[in-house]
Amino acid sequence: MTDTHATAEPQSEAAHTHDHHDHEHEHEHHHAPALNPELAREIEVEADADEVSKAFKNVVKRYQKLARIPGFRAGKVPESLIRSKFAKDIRQEVLEGLVSERFRKAIDERKLRPVSEPQLLDLQLIDGQPLKFKAAFEVAPEFDIAGYDKVSVTKPEVALTDTEYADELDRVLDHHATVEPVEEERALVDGDWAEIQFRGEVRDLAQTVTADGVENASKAEPITGEDALIEIGGKNTLAAFNEALRGAKPGQELKFEADYPADFGDRRLAGQTVSYDVTVKGIKRKTYPERDAEFAKQLGNYESWEDFEGKLRGYASDRKKNALETQAKDKMLDELITKYQFPVPEAFVQQQIEARLDRGLRALAQQGMSADEMRKLDFARLRAAQRDQAINEVKASMILDRIADAENVTVEDNELERELLMLSIQSREPLDALRERLAKDGGLNRIREQMRREKTGDVLYEKLAS
Repeated sequence: MTDTHATAEPQSEAAHTHDHHDHEHEHEHHHAPALNPELAREIEVEADADEVSKAFKNVVKRYQKLARIPGFRAGKVPESLIRSKFAKDIRQEVLEGLVSERFRKAIDERKLRPVSEPQLLDLQLIDGQPLKFKAAFEVAPEFDIAGYDKVSVTKPEVALTDTEYADELDRVLDHHATVEPVEEERALVDGDWAEIQFRGEVRDLAQTVTADGVENASKAEPITGEDALIEIGGKNTLAAFNEALRGAKPGQELKFEADYPADFGDRRLAGQTVSYDVTVKGIKRKTYPERDAEFAKQLGNYESWEDFEGKLRGYASDRKKNALETQAKDKMLDELITKYQFPVPEAFVQQQIEARLDRGLRALAQQGMSADEMRKLDFARLRAAQRDQAINEVKASMILDRIADAENVTVEDNELERELLMLSIQSREPLDALRERLAKDGGLNRIREQMRREKTGDVLYEKLAS
């Protein structure tokens, strides 16, 4: 519980809760997290003075039995000394015990089920006086999922095309190709790889005319490269580069413009026109390995080249199928989120924001960002940027939980065990130690819940996709 306005006594230590992460970043202290007004409830709780005194006496007696104070025999420490020496600890134990007990009784009487940590308002806890406090918390939203099985889902065409397989094979061969310089003096022809040095200026939509000619209004950084390899006539080579480099010789300097398509992979260049200054430094040829059993065995445990090709095709097919079906399932969830409008508990949203933020920080740490650099990040802005997606993820989870009930989706113990085995292998943590740790911190239930949601998404997809 969060004691936000304790009076007459110092705030309880329970008032100060902190989120701990593996990364050394600083989080602001949120002593009274916001509650969603549509789901917020507030109750008044009381306990009479005798009950409060009894609670204090019970805790004091226990301290008397356990306290070890020089000059006093065990169990014989005066009550007055116990009360003065351990005043803060005693009050904390009474607070946690009595307040929790009275709060649970009050919500049971009102048939309320909080889904957020209660915030204690105007808490008055003094030995010999009545206990009074208000508790504010969130409850789960009420919403109906009628019609969930009427959502339209289009099943994607997942068959791997010959072109896609050829691209997959080209990537493997290219990775194992050797690049050698062409010694003879000649011009570049199709099939060659030009080694170039380049500098490119993105044409600005806003340009000004000066005495020296046309200049870009903005001062964007130029695009530069050393020892870049461009395949002449390659299917992924822009036409402008093919036309400019074909027939050129080492040492030659070229000037030309290249128009990039709107769907170009590099967002900086997509849809842009770039003016290039290029110097041809050399001509190179790529030599690819023979497609035979010997090369197949270098690539892995394959008996023949045909065995490798068959497994590569299967791998590429599965990857495409999984990617397209994941997109289709995400679209299905988006439609469900749009279909059912209901408020979500702010506590759940904040948990999801923290989870997303933590995943992002882990990724940055793996990319080499230091703890000092992380501390300089604008966490308020990062949290705000995660909010909309976090709300949608919370809504999706709550909808899937309801659908799981309707469809009787369960996660069997053997399914959970397989998941734990995978986590154990990935984290290199012994399976028994992992299971014990997750059982203690509630992680097992969270994993089972998430598995149930994913399974529900799969069940619903198979039921609706056509």
